Amino acid sequence: MAWLALIGLSAASSALLLWIQAPAALMLGPLIAAIAVAASGSALRPPLWAFVFSQGVVGCLIAKMVPLSIVGDVASHWVLFAVGVIYVVAASSLVGWLMTRLQVLPGTTALWGTSPGAASVMTVMAESYGADMRLVAVMQYLRVVLVAAIAALVARLFGVSVVQAAGEVVWFPEISWLPFAETLALAIGGPILARLLRLPAGAFLLPLGLGILLSHFGLMTIELPAWLLALCYALVGWNVGLRFTRPLLLHAARALPRIIAATLILIALCAGLAAAMVWLAGVDPLTAYLATSPGGSDSIAIIAASTDVDVSFVMAMQTVRMLAVLFLAPVLTKFIADRLR
Repeated sequence: MAWLALIGLSAASSALLLWIQAPAALMLGPLIAAIAVAASGSALRPPLWAFVFSQGVVGCLIAKMVPLSIVGDVASHWVLFAVGVIYVVAASSLVGWLMTRLQVLPGTTALWGTSPGAASVMTVMAESYGADMRLVAVMQYLRVVLVAAIAALVARLFGVSVVQAAGEVVWFPEISWLPFAETLALAIGGPILARLLRLPAGAFLLPLGLGILLSHFGLMTIELPAWLLALCYALVGWNVGLRFTRPLLLHAARALPRIIAATLILIALCAGLAAAMVWLAGVDPLTAYLATSPGGSDSIAIIAASTDVDVSFVMAMQTVRMLAVLFLAPVLTKFIADRLR
């Protein structure tokens, strides 16, 4: 019954968001439904393999949209990318340090919770440093929700058109079976290979990188029917939303206003960088906002794919920062935490 409720609420909320032409409606609808179901006391959780597969599919989707010239874009604008990465990491560390010094949350919880990405890594490491890993999880995944919601709002405010409106979607198109099989092989095999190689965030990044290379050299054609994308968008939304269980929310209730305030401050600091990019580099507002958003790369990828923005620029910035955060954030956060203990 809980699964039926989740699927029904997801379909209804997605249909409403599609009707009003909200960006990433097929992810935001299931995300909202999952939060409602989890908060009602249900302990649903989609199987891990399904979420990993959905990340692989999203990686293939972005690979289809992003040319190999993305490498040249990063090289030619390396100063802009370097400043963007350093700024976001520094802003998140500053917010976490201030919250820890002011004892807004117990121990070093805020420091781990404000790290811009690598949510699962930060949540696991937090406990060994006396942080409340449940509050860290709330901070990490609440930021993903708020970033996605604000991105949809920014898109509406700036009149950015949605790539596929409700009436334009062909849910069951004719499929080229060989390219479809190749795409499924990449979406499944990429995450498996990433796990064997122990690549952080590899379930998303490896299909993305391999997809760009293989499609650029004509070795494969990425085929992604709308029904498969809708299913994978829903799995991404469910994976985030179902983490907001009633016990977790009750545990975080007292600190929730402070967590939301800190998250909004971090988002605002990143939005300040986006504004500077608009003013100094001529980047359009939504592209700049999505590129500098702190965390949730798969969610940002889905929003970018559903709106008329520079997907190459967004994903280049997000990917470079994700790689930097995966290696720098644990070391930097551990360094600061050691001096605050």
